[in-house]
Amino acid sequence: MKLYTFPPAPNPKRLDIFIAEKGIEIETITVDLMAGEHRKAPYLSINPWGTVPALVLDDGTLMTEVIGMLYYLEELYPEVPLLGSDTVSRAQILSWDHRCFFEGFSSVAEVLRNSSEAFVDRALPGPISYAQIPDLVERGRKRIHGFYHVLDKHLEGKPFMVGDTFTVADIAAYVFVNFSGWVKETIPDDCQYLLAWYQKVSERPSVKS
Repeated sequence: MKLYTFPPAPNPKRLDIFIAEKGIEIETITVDLMAGEHRKAPYLSINPWGTVPALVLDDGTLMTEVIGMLYYLEELYPEVPLLGSDTVSRAQILSWDHRCFFEGFSSVAEVLRNSSEAFVDRALPGPISYAQIPDLVERGRKRIHGFYHVLDKHLEGKPFMVGDTFTVADIAAYVFVNFSGWVKETIPDDCQYLLAWYQKVSERPSVKS
């Protein structure tokens, strides 16, 4: 299989940390988003959505959503379980992954894509052009801070997002916090549990790499 990616971006970062935790070797091709390679014919012939990451299996099957890639690779390489070890933990991990994406990632993207000149007429990812809506910027910042506090409350008394081990839920929450730095937002001082958790996760080799 081949992985098309751009390591600095948040969704590729989710997958990169997962792969590092698993110790998986995958042929990787970098798609330079800064140079606009994701919007040009060579890459669009592989992934018509023009998004990264994209995973192409040996039989030509294309995967464009990170959660699908995580599920596929977890089934293929179960030795280091990152999607839970039972039905309840899997459900909780997937729920937090979704919540981090919907409440966290989307709030940062709301600020970034509606304020940056680099995203004029590209306020949403994908092949369809959408105009920026500047009024969404302030709402996005409020959503970011609201979700910081959601995570802080959830992490009180917990070593990780779900259970006693590092999982996909921790990857999603960590990458959200990192991504929020792209719009100059940081964890507030009053979120002590989130701050402590973030510092601990930041020391993991998979995250440092």
